[in-house]
Order: sequence, then structure tokens, then C-alpha cells
Amino acid sequence: MPKKNRVSLVLGSGGARGYAHIGVIEELEKRGFEIVSISGASMGALIGGLYACGKLDEYKQWILGLDPIDVASLIDFSFQSGGLIKGDKVFEHIAKMIGDRTFESLPIKMTAVATDIVHKKEIWFQSGELLQAIRASIAIPSIFTPVKINDMILADGGILNPLPVAPTMSDISDLTIAVNLYADIPKPNIHINEREKQQRNTLTQVLLDMIDRFYPKKEELNMFDILDKTFDTMQNGLTRYRLGGYPPDILIEISKDACNTYDFHKASEVITIGRMAAKEQLDSKGM
Repeated sequence: MPKKNRVSLVLGSGGARGYAHIGVIEELEKRGFEIVSISGASMGALIGGLYACGKLDEYKQWILGLDPIDVASLIDFSFQSGGLIKGDKVFEHIAKMIGDRTFESLPIKMTAVATDIVHKKEIWFQSGELLQAIRASIAIPSIFTPVKINDMILADGGILNPLPVAPTMSDISDLTIAVNLYADIPKPNIHINEREKQQRNTLTQVLLDMIDRFYPKKEELNMFDILDKTFDTMQNGLTRYRLGGYPPDILIEISKDACNTYDFHKASEVITIGRMAAKEQLDSKGM
């Protein structure tokens, strides 16, 4: 059987679990696969867009080089903009990488999926400004500020489609590979050295202190915990439903317990989890 190389890649939503997409892409490239189209929702749109414009390695080096205080300093709390976090500080850095690129200027086809919460419908961005589309796609409800475009208010693509396989159906490729970040499987054991462990503990405490300052904990679960678990539950069900309608040729599954939605300080570990999951699935297919 001839080896199939041309891939349509579907990258699902899942907050910080989206770092696993980086590991998956690295494993695909290592094995000689050519990614000819990408469809992504939320973090899937961000990672896919960065890859499409040749900036994924630069982004990876940036996030791996952030210490706990750096990560905490990127959190700009807001009380009047439709989300707890404006996200402006993070996007200033991402904007420097992506610049004014448009979908039309990308060497491969790219689709970023967002949700119009006014008209209650899924929006596929396949033309126009790439950065604006990504910003809309990753706007997790109540967490990140939504994006207003004309009469639309755009939020996270995962609200309606956490794993957008459909935009790739018309693409010319040998197979479709999708990465699901809500798999009900055990989290793999990843070794964390003492330095990383200490940094993680430091950042966790910084974040908890900041959250407690603005949103004092009155119950066993704080507001972030409740939002995280609610959104995860919703996306888990939607992902299973979408996969039933649009099954990919290969499904790479990332444990829903790989990290929490907002554990953006766990980049190294989650990237490794993505690489391991891709390796296991591709090996099982003899690819």
C-alpha cells in the first residue's frame, strides 16, 4: 500500500491543551507528511495559523522561554469588556509574529472557526486578516473579550464546533487527521524536572493569588474552576457529536486531563503529550 503524505489537519479547541497541537505537527513533519490544509477552532486556529505563516517554531520558543512571572504579567484582567481577560498583552506578541498576513497570502489553505453569538451561527474565516480571525476564534466565553465585526459578536469557535472537520471536506489531500483535545483517556506520565516543577508551583500560586484578589473564593470551586469545567463538559459532548457526522481518517486523541483550560504555564509537558499521542496513533497505523 503506497504511503499517503498529503494531509488535511484539523486542530481542535481546548485552551492550554492546544499546546499538544505543536507536538502533533512536529511528529507529522518528522515522518514526512505534507500538511496542505488546516482547519482550527480556538487554540487550534492559533496554532494552525502560526504554522501556516511559518511562525510556529518562533511561537514555541517564546512560550517555552516564559518564566512564571512572565506568564502572570500577560494576564490583563478586565471588568467592562465582556470577558475577565482582555488578552491584549498576549496578542501584542502574537501580532509581532503574524503581522498583517491574510488568508490569501498563506502557502496552504487555512480555516479559522469562530462563533457569532448574536446570530447563533458558526463562522468560517478563509479570507481577510488572519490575526483578527484568530483573535475571534480563541475568545473563550466569559474569559477572553469577544471580537466585534460589523453586526457580529464573535467568540470561541468551540462553542458550536470544537473539532471542525467539515471545512476540510473539499480539500485535495490523501487523508484527514484530526486532533481531539477532549479524549476520555488517562493522562500519560510525563517526567517533570525539579526546575520546571518549582516554576509551575510558583506560577500556580501567583495566578491563585491574582484570582483570589479579584474573585474571592467562597466555595470549594472558584469561578475559573466552574467556567473551566462547564466549558469542558459542553465541548466534550459537541466533539463526539461532530465526529459522528464528519469522521476523520485518523483521530489523534489527547487526554482531557492533560491540563486545565487555562494552564498555559505547562507548555513543555503538553507539547510532549501531543508528540507522544501522534507517535502512538501513527505507529498503530503503520505510518
